[in-house]
This record gives sequence, C-alpha cells and structure tokens, in this order.
Amino acid sequence: MATQQFGLVGMAVMGENLALNIESKGFTVAVYNRTGAKTEAFVKGPAAGKNIVGTYSPQEFCEALQVPRRIILMVKAGVPVDETIAHLKPFLAKGDLLIDGGNSWFLDTERRVTDLAKEGLLFIGTGISGGEEGALKGPSIMPGGSPEAYALVKDVFEKISAQVDGPCCTYLGPRGAGHYVKMVHNGIEYGIMQCMAESYDLLRSALRLSAPEQSKVFKKWNVGKLGGYLAEIAVVCLGRIDPDTGTPLVDLILDKAGQKGTGKWTSQNALDLGVPVPTIDMAVQGRILSAFKDERVAAAKVLKGPKATLRVKEDEFAKALGDALYLAIICCYAQGMALLREASKEYKYNYNFADIARIWKGGCIIRSKLLAPITEAFKANPALANLLLDKAFVKIVNSSADSLRMVVAEAAEAGVPVLGLGSALGYIDSYRTACLPQNLTQAQRDYFGAHTYQRTDKAGTFHTEWMHE
Repeated sequence: MATQQFGLVGMAVMGENLALNIESKGFTVAVYNRTGAKTEAFVKGPAAGKNIVGTYSPQEFCEALQVPRRIILMVKAGVPVDETIAHLKPFLAKGDLLIDGGNSWFLDTERRVTDLAKEGLLFIGTGISGGEEGALKGPSIMPGGSPEAYALVKDVFEKISAQVDGPCCTYLGPRGAGHYVKMVHNGIEYGIMQCMAESYDLLRSALRLSAPEQSKVFKKWNVGKLGGYLAEIAVVCLGRIDPDTGTPLVDLILDKAGQKGTGKWTSQNALDLGVPVPTIDMAVQGRILSAFKDERVAAAKVLKGPKATLRVKEDEFAKALGDALYLAIICCYAQGMALLREASKEYKYNYNFADIARIWKGGCIIRSKLLAPITEAFKANPALANLLLDKAFVKIVNSSADSLRMVVAEAAEAGVPVLGLGSALGYIDSYRTACLPQNLTQAQRDYFGAHTYQRTDKAGTFHTEWMHE
C-alpha cells in the first residue's frame, strides 16, 4: 500500500543518515538500494522501530509511496544517477518528483530537468553539504529546479536542514542552479582547506611547533574571527594521538590528498566564464601535486632549497599568520561569490546572494563566522560586484594585507610552498591595481596574430604592422 510520505534510494552512510533525519522530523520513509542486503541491514539495525519501510525492487519501492511521489536519490554522480532514474521511471506517474542529492555536474542536472519534464516528471538537483553528521542532524540544502517542484518538497527540506537564522535551505533557482551553488561551495571548501594546510605547514616548518602545539594555535584561531567548521576539525585532527605509536596521528598520514572532482569543476567553469578564482585553482593544483609523492621524494634529494628560518620574531609571525589566513579565506569566499554572480547572469539563475551566504551558516562544511558579515554585505548591496569592495571587507583587506604579504615573503625565503596564500595575495594585488601589465601582452598578441588592441587615448580598435615600422 502507498503509505510512505518520502522515498530514498541509496543506502550508503549519507543516505542512511538522511533517511533517519527525515523520519525524525515526522515523515514516514520508504528506502531502496540495489543491493537488498544493505536495505535489510539498515531496516533491522539503525532504522528498527522507526517509520521506515525497506523495499527490494523499484516497483515495490514506488508502490509504497504516496502520490505525487517524492524520491531523493543518494547515489554516485554521473551514470549511476541516469541508471537509477531509468530503473524507477516505469513505475512513476506524471507529477512525481525525483531529487538528485549527490554532487552532480550542473549541466547533467540541466539535461535531466529538461528530459524528465517531457515525460511529465519533476526533477530537482539538490546540493547537500555537511557530511555524515550533517545528513543526520541537519545539513545545508541547496535545491534548484522549478518552483512547482520545490513546493512539493519544501516542507521536508526546511525541517531536516540545519537551523541558523531560519532553515539552512532555500529555493535557489531554475534547472541546475542548486547543483551549481554546491559546486562553488566545494570550490571554496578546497581553497580554505589549502590555505589552512599551508598555515599548518608554516607552524610546523617555520615555528617548529609540534602537532599538539599547532592544535592549540588553531583552537585560539577558532574561538576568534577564524571560527568555523574547518578550523574546528583542524583542532581535533592536529590534537589526535595515535594509540599504537604515541605519535600525533596527522604526522603518520601520507601527504596525498584525494578529490572527487567538484573543485576541478569549479576551476574549469570559472575559466569558461572568464572569472578569476586563483586560490581555488591553486587548491586543486595543490592536491594534484600531492599525488606525485614518489617524484617529490626523488626531487627532494636533488633540488635544494633554503633552510626554513624566520627573519622576524616568532610571536610577530604567529600573529601575522592568523591575520593572513583570515584574509586568504575571505578571498576564497570572494572568488566563489564572484563566480556565482557571473553564472547567475550566464545561466539565468537569478541568484539571491545574501540567501546563499545565509544557508551556508549552518550544516555545511564551509560554515564560519565570516558568513554573517558576508550575508549582510549582499543584503546591503545585492549588486555588489566583489566581496572585497564591501565597506567592512575593505577595512579588513587594508588592515590585513601587510600580514599576508609578510607571511608569503617569509614562506618564500624559507622555501615553504604557499600556493593558496600566495595566490590570495596575488588576487588582491591584481584586483587593486588600476593598470596591469597586460598591455604588453596585448601588444605581443597583435604582433604575432593581428589580434588588435584598444587604446587609452582614443576610442576604437587598432592594429599595428609591428615588423614594418
């Protein structure tokens, strides 16, 4: 019988926790997984005694749901999403709603919205951030699709999301708008993590602090203006001691960082739209470089660098490092929001940028104290071209830029790589420079390719026969 109010497909940890979250907010749930044993283990284990029904075929699953059916897919992005949709479609009816809760490429979501609409089915691409804990206790939810589709799931999403100044969920826009916001969220996440990793490296290499000592520094930062989820978990990661060896666990973890592609997508799409996001770009490159472990070990034996020593007092450097990291993180948000602004115009998403910042305040990985002033900046000026131009952030940039410059300079002298921190400084310096040297670049382009140029003293487009004058 069609008794369940909400359906969920995909019983990995995120799916299981989300099902438990939905049920805990008063909704009855049907679950399905292509591997029936996982469904059985869930309904007999964590879901025992709850209003969650296990089903073991697409038909049984769909028949268990009240109409119009509301189904969220928690499966791997890409082909698995299309395969799951194909398995369910024979048992769906016009007006039913499918929700993709994975990290799908936003153009795949655009295609699915269009294709399913032809068959009378509704589709929402929904970014969900917060990891396993967020899925269970309240994530940040970023839905995009038709308003009609969102109306069907608004009650569920707003109840299961984190609650900070209201639900950390709002309708973001048509078609792929939700998954695009989640992609940029993850790009910002990459950038912040890279800058934190470099700050950790400087505490380790330049100040010679042990991991537990570094944990104390991050704890101090976290209770101050740098407070946020990523700083909070850095405190834990740096402070954990391996029980088998008595060594800080972080010192035993191989320095190769994985990635699932959303950071790379952010960089690629920013290039397509012509929006500079250098700190996010460098975060992606940092992870790629980390994968070349064997080559780096070999290079370390023959490519010599300077001894990691400071030219300034340690306490001065430690304070500057906190200010530098703060400013670099602001740059990550600024670059991400600038990309969202251009995408809003290019793809006609009509984003409300204050709403985006607000729903990131709770549940998600990049939640931090900074999101309150970011929200206020876009409330005050919805047309704000770049976060760095907001009055409050102008003051921060002007007061912290010297700290970032000193940290980057000290890192360069000490031979400590700072791809993220260095790119943040370069971003600020480039953005605040009224006359960049690309006039020479354009002259060279005109020389070898007749690409023409514009002049500063008169209107029009010009070409010079450089070799003949």
